[in-house]
Amino acid sequence: MLEHHRERVCRDHSGDARRIFWAFLLIGGFMVVEIAGGVISGSLALLADAAHMLIDTVSLLFAWIAFRLSRRPEDATRTYGYHRFPVLAAFTNGVSLVFIVGWIFFEAVGRLFNPTEVLAGPMLAVASLGLLVNIGAFALFYGANRDNLNVRGALIHVVSDMLGSVAAVSAALIIMTTGWMMIDPLLSFLVGLLVLRSAWFVLKKSAHVLLEGVPEQLHVEEIGPDLVTHIPGVEDVHHVHAWSLSQEHSLLTLHARITEDTPPDTTIAAIRVRLAERFNIDHVTVQVELEDCTDNPAAVSG
Repeated sequence: MLEHHRERVCRDHSGDARRIFWAFLLIGGFMVVEIAGGVISGSLALLADAAHMLIDTVSLLFAWIAFRLSRRPEDATRTYGYHRFPVLAAFTNGVSLVFIVGWIFFEAVGRLFNPTEVLAGPMLAVASLGLLVNIGAFALFYGANRDNLNVRGALIHVVSDMLGSVAAVSAALIIMTTGWMMIDPLLSFLVGLLVLRSAWFVLKKSAHVLLEGVPEQLHVEEIGPDLVTHIPGVEDVHHVHAWSLSQEHSLLTLHARITEDTPPDTTIAAIRVRLAERFNIDHVTVQVELEDCTDNPAAVSG
């Protein structure tokens, strides 16, 4: 069962890595066009989206490398391998998005006080092409594992790019029809708020894993009573510690006090099976005890 789970995860990661790589090529290739269009037209919305695309290109490359590294086996210096690297990449993506939004806000405030002339025609042409490119990049993620933080972070970059293109197209159309230049920084500010909300989600989730928080789907308080109820010979379960190596790999350690006539090896095997089937935990360390736990200060003093 555990081997089947690991094989499925590897297949999912391989497909997700390909999606991220092609999105990297699309967005990175168009970024050069958008920079030129932003300079020619004088549009902050285009330049902001181009800067966003620059960071996104690097971030998508980083996310792709993270998937590649996560498939490396463990070694003497990294006994858990590189499974946590994609989470680190997701956290880095979230941080980069916050800095991008900060730059967009700074430039937008400046444009509100000092409106800049924008050439709506070139802006509309470049923004429309950018929107098509971003829609294509978004379509690449159809069927991807969107619960994976690394995929989620990469997808948020693509979606925020798409929102930036929509804002640029809208701003160009409004400028062409009304001549109101203020719409350019105002829409940039709105897109920045949407991106900031998504960045916060990625940062929160990835930081929880990096800080070795309990997996979200796991309720630690249920583990002890469940094992006592379903595993013969187990009298008590304590010192339960659970954390995530990555989103797909949960780790757990516990102490189990058993009766004297209970075979320890059989009990440990039964606990592992139960935790895998009931709680989806694929890496468990069990310490079996016949008496009171020696890690308990009360037990030691007695």
